[in-house]
Amino acid sequence: MNLRALVVDDEPLARQRIRHLLRRATDIDVAGECGNGLEAVKAIEDLKPDLVFLDIQMPELDGFGVVEAVGAEAMPPTLFITAYDQHALRAFEVHALDYLLKPFSVERFHQALERARRWCIHQKDGTGPNLEALIDGLRQERPWVDRLLVKQGDRHVLVRTAAIQWIEAEDNYVRLHVEGTSHLLRQTMTGVLGRLDPAQFRRIHRSAIVNLDCIKEFQPWSGGDHLVIMRDGTKLTLSRTFRDQFGEWL
Repeated sequence: MNLRALVVDDEPLARQRIRHLLRRATDIDVAGECGNGLEAVKAIEDLKPDLVFLDIQMPELDGFGVVEAVGAEAMPPTLFITAYDQHALRAFEVHALDYLLKPFSVERFHQALERARRWCIHQKDGTGPNLEALIDGLRQERPWVDRLLVKQGDRHVLVRTAAIQWIEAEDNYVRLHVEGTSHLLRQTMTGVLGRLDPAQFRRIHRSAIVNLDCIKEFQPWSGGDHLVIMRDGTKLTLSRTFRDQFGEWL
């Protein structure tokens, strides 16, 4: 049975080239192609491809965002397509199945494809790529995200981080409070905070993160804690543990 591949790149010519190169591989069929990250998340969930060619640099939701939205454990074997510099490539070499550095040659493409082919055949041997470690290793190379992808029913929605007023912990999720509504995101508090600009978002409690632009005032409270009054009237607790980072405001 042939392997089914999904091609993801925001550049039509780049997708066309990969499709052309895959025609030489008689054991691989192109199951679909996507021009952005949102389409890719849906296609991966719906088509369940055996192999994904995933561009890293895409607008709105990049390749890393796709991996995080699908879940590293649920991602099919993935060949990353990247224009990252040599410093960042070390993380790909250690943790990725393989990567293609733009512009790549035909020989390099087929070398990566052969490695992917072997992995797809023998992927149950437990020696596969560690996508979570890859994301962690490259996060320091990435700018802070300005959008987060959340799932609403069978749809995926992009939420602007600037519109998030505050974030609360909720079991294995976090809840994003956004302009009168809220969204659940499968992420830890530490994980989501690591993706947000620290100049705009700060943790005030083990179960709460606030957008500094949405704070109206602080009020002293019992036991050395403070109340944080948000512009929409929400009252949150600033615990003593996190009070020092607001020292210039209190």
